[in-house]
Formats: sequence, structure tokens, C-alpha cells
Amino acid sequence: MNKKNLLRNILIGTGVAAVGGIGTKMAVDYLRNRDQEEVVDESQEEAEPASEEEVAYATVATDSVQGFLDASFGNEGRYTPTRPPKVFEYQGQQYMVIWAYDNQKDKNQMLAFAYTDEGRKMIASVGYTADTTDYNVNLEDTPFCVDVNGEQVTAGQGETSGAEDVDFVFA
Repeated sequence: MNKKNLLRNILIGTGVAAVGGIGTKMAVDYLRNRDQEEVVDESQEEAEPASEEEVAYATVATDSVQGFLDASFGNEGRYTPTRPPKVFEYQGQQYMVIWAYDNQKDKNQMLAFAYTDEGRKMIASVGYTADTTDYNVNLEDTPFCVDVNGEQVTAGQGETSGAEDVDFVFA
């Protein structure tokens, strides 16, 4: 199965809507971008990474992840998306990262998932406010980490100083 179909299957399975086609970009640039990705014209040929340093990605309609969040956490409206989500494939592995506001606990949340043959697996959950950041991260089997105020977290549970934003980046 080609990469485009794998990413589309994840989107369909989660009920998340893509805007445009599947694109490619240098992985490090893709992960650094906090804004909405450029929409790829669907009439273009299927994009395939030209090297191991690129990702295949789908540009996602931010508001379309609301249904996924409601269904996944069983509490309608608890999480409200705050930043464009990332749905991408890197070196044969598919991921989804969502930034949202937790209305129940009054904090921002970054949720990262990996998709495997066994299904979706949460690999990082980071809650953050200006005062404190709590995390549960399991990224040691991936090339990624969570960046909290310049500190790279790859595994464990804990708490650290507050943050304005957290990123999902390369370790």
C-alpha cells in the first residue's frame, strides 16, 4: 500500500479531514512549523519522500479533530484544538500530533499518537500552563522528543516549569 493511502486511512479512521493532497517536506522543517501547512493541490501526483529526511504529510482542517478528541476521550468538548494538528509519515511510521485546550483542567495539552499494525498508541501527553508542565512521554523507540522550554523529554512521567508552548521535534 502506498504512503498516500496509509495517511488517508488514518484520516478516515479518525474522522479527521484533510485539506488538499498529500505533500512532502523536509522533516525538520515540517516539525518546526507551528502554522498550517501549505495545502497541496489534489490534482498533483501522489507525493513520496525523496529521502529519509523527508515526511509525507496531510494538511488537516484544525476543527475536524474535535470529533476525534470527543470520541477518543469520551468527554464531548473537553478538548478544543488550538493549533494545526500534524498527520504525517516518517520513515514508514505514521503519526498524529494534536494541540488542544483541556477545558476540564484549564491547561493546554499536546497529544501524540503512533499508528501501528495493532492500532493507535498514545506516545506523548503533555499538559502545560504558564506555571507548570506535566508530561507522560514514551518516545524512546522513535527519533522524536517533546521540547519544553528547550528541554528535550523522550521518556517518563514528571513535572517541570511552565511553558507557553511545547513542540514535537527530533531528539
